[in-house]
Amino acid sequence: MKIKYSVVLLITALVNVICVFGAISEVQASAKALGFFFNRIPFTDTFYFDECGGFSSTGSNRYFVLEPGFQIVLEGKQGSHTDQSILTVLSETKTVDGVETRILENKESRDGALTEISRNYFAICNKTNSVFYFGEDVDTYENGSIVGHEGSWKAGQNGAQAGLQMPGIILLGAKYAMEVAPGVAEDRSEIISMTETVKTAAGTFENCLKIKETSGIEKFTVGYKYYAPGIGLVKDEYFELTNYTRQPAP
Repeated sequence: MKIKYSVVLLITALVNVICVFGAISEVQASAKALGFFFNRIPFTDTFYFDECGGFSSTGSNRYFVLEPGFQIVLEGKQGSHTDQSILTVLSETKTVDGVETRILENKESRDGALTEISRNYFAICNKTNSVFYFGEDVDTYENGSIVGHEGSWKAGQNGAQAGLQMPGIILLGAKYAMEVAPGVAEDRSEIISMTETVKTAAGTFENCLKIKETSGIEKFTVGYKYYAPGIGLVKDEYFELTNYTRQPAP
């Protein structure tokens, strides 16, 4: 009897273990399904510009400065190369899709040789203080000469529309389209942290945004950018901030 009773207990225990692991497997499967579902949540790519009550070409929000003369310099090493990116808010404006935008010039170089100059067009929604991206004109260089314009686009042309560069109200988990130029530029952003501490050559910055960037064109490309309050971009992959200044607008 004791042997039979022990066998029954053993079988019962095994059944319970199987049930528990089965339940765990179901939970894991459900979690994976939910994870897949949430990863499939689309990025916001429709914005109600008529509710802005107009746009401003000068100003700032907590994480993006659009004031003429403001400049940030980022540098980084990739292998044996030293790369530099100088972003300057110019005194120039350009009307894009009926909106007066401010020009942010980005000069990129490798080992001192110019590789690209882009003129990026931004404007600030008067109601929300969100910064919208209206496109860019790109010149790529080799040996001092322009060799291409890949990546150029403007809202209002070829089905493109303005995207959201930096929200005026920051919401953790927000997902939005930064570039809406089908087949040309489709970068997307997701806010994944609001409390990062970032150390750079220009100093240590707290309460930084960490933004995950992906692309609707380059499906497997993922990058991370960090934005500091009152300054803006302080880290972009291997680039980090080395200097920032407010100077007379060029």
